[in-house]
Amino acid sequence: MSIKEMIKEHPQVGSDYNEQLAEAVKHAMYCAAICNSCADACSAEDMDMAACIRRCMDCADVCTATYRVATRRTAGNVAVIEAQLRACIIACEACIDECGKHDNDHCRRCAKMCRECADDCQKALEGMLAKA
Repeated sequence: MSIKEMIKEHPQVGSDYNEQLAEAVKHAMYCAAICNSCADACSAEDMDMAACIRRCMDCADVCTATYRVATRRTAGNVAVIEAQLRACIIACEACIDECGKHDNDHCRRCAKMCRECADDCQKALEGMLAKA
C-alpha cells in the first residue's frame, strides 16, 4: 500500500498531484514513528534525557499533524498545509539539534530521519510556493 498512490487517486487531486508533498507526507509518517521510538529509547537510558524526550515527542506530534493535514485534499487548505510544513521543519531541526548531542544509535537514526523529513518538507513548501 502506498500513501502516494492514495493521494494521487483522490478525486480532487487529478493533475494537481504534488510529488514533493506526497514524499513529505510519507517521510512525516515515518519520522513520527521514529521520533516516538527514540523518545521511548531515551527514557530507558541511564542519563538525563528529558530534553531529548521532549524534542522527540514534540517532533512526533508535529509530524503526525503534518501528514494528517497534508493528506486531506478535499476543498484544499493550502495556507494551513504550508504553515504545517514550516512547523514540521522547525520541529525536525530542534530534534536534530538535540539528538545530535547524544552518542547512541537511536538518536543518530532519529536525527537522520528528521533531516530527511525536514528536507522533504522544505522541497514541498518550495514547490507549493512556486505554484502560487
